[in-house]
Amino acid sequence: MSIETISILVLFISFIGLLAYGVPVAYSIGISTTLTLLLNIVFMPATTTAAQRMTTGIDNFALLAIPFFILAGELMNRGGIAKRLIDFAKSLIGSLPGGLAYVNIIAAMLFGAISGSAIAAASAIGSTLTDKMEKEGYPREFSASVNISSSTTGLLIPPSNVLIVYALASGGTASVAALFIAGYAPGILVGLALMFMVFLYAKRKNLPRAPRVSFKQLLIDFKNAFLSLTLLVIVVGGIVAGIFTATEAAAIAVVYAVLLGFLNRELKFTDFRPILLQSAKTTAVVMFLIATSMAMSWLFSFEGIPQMLTSLLVESVNNPFLVLLLINITLLIVGTFMDMTPAVLIFTPIFLPVAMALGMHPVQFGMVIVLNLCIGVCTPPVGTLLFVGSGVAKVPVTKVIAPLLPLLGAMVLILLIITYFGEISLWLPRLFGLIE
Repeated sequence: MSIETISILVLFISFIGLLAYGVPVAYSIGISTTLTLLLNIVFMPATTTAAQRMTTGIDNFALLAIPFFILAGELMNRGGIAKRLIDFAKSLIGSLPGGLAYVNIIAAMLFGAISGSAIAAASAIGSTLTDKMEKEGYPREFSASVNISSSTTGLLIPPSNVLIVYALASGGTASVAALFIAGYAPGILVGLALMFMVFLYAKRKNLPRAPRVSFKQLLIDFKNAFLSLTLLVIVVGGIVAGIFTATEAAAIAVVYAVLLGFLNRELKFTDFRPILLQSAKTTAVVMFLIATSMAMSWLFSFEGIPQMLTSLLVESVNNPFLVLLLINITLLIVGTFMDMTPAVLIFTPIFLPVAMALGMHPVQFGMVIVLNLCIGVCTPPVGTLLFVGSGVAKVPVTKVIAPLLPLLGAMVLILLIITYFGEISLWLPRLFGLIE
């Protein structure tokens, strides 16, 4: 057995073993990478190489966007933006049967898109709407399942931190601007699919509808939400137009969120300390995950794992349809036990070459891998969003699973559609001249 084969076995066995033992993902990645490098100590010093690759992995200007977007999301969460978006969505479609469930989906799409955080969307929208929905006759576990699944749309609709991480992991083959624009179609499709499932549920359970609001009230709610919605135009429009980079757009989003919070009279100077502290904690966790994952990604390249896997899949499975299906199944399984950021950083270098060898555009593959992992964050055993959404709704996770499954099924259907119909993800970036 060659040293390369032994290295690969040590890497994967130690990584899976550490995860199974309950070691945090970032530590599991770092330890398994260092153990594998020890086998190559003749060629390089293990600890020095691991530390160097972790440092250079996060030495990237584009990654500055992540702490800024995290801070902007915290500011928006406390700045009254969620309530204004919910009121606007309720005025639009609250009068339909099961209207509050539609409101939950649209508000989550809007808030997730503005904040770039699924957890922020689940917390803000869920804490505001769950009690209202229960009072109007909606089962609490159903409300939680709608909130959990719809909050993932903010990871596809820009600005999205995960898409920035994917741009880094793709090695420059997919730009942040192209990914941001491409995310709109899959994100909206997921939202529509969830709304269709709610429609079927509402029809079967005869869910209530809210009173129809006057046109005057609709205009008032739109006016209150207008400045919040404008942030989307400023951030994404500025990036696409080339006025500023994603990092600069994130900084602008922070300034805008502060001004809007004070304008709405929801933000106080005393709020800044807990906001900054929480943002720093979240940023530290994310950056450490990125650092260790980048070291492992470099090790993949050093051992030639992506090239080996590409040759194996393309040559042994002659059907591109089946290869892409295998990739999706693998990513769906990975998403159940691994957080999104390390999963994107670890599996993009492995599967992107395979997808490109089959003719898939890197931007399209970005949508595929992110949607796969969006489904993963809604499922046990890790399921960060599942636990957050259940906690906010004060419902046991076991009760949420049953109403959540049909919604996840709808998301899987959209996943297959964007996997095999590339133009759904690519037509908007092509329209704006961001890809050829």
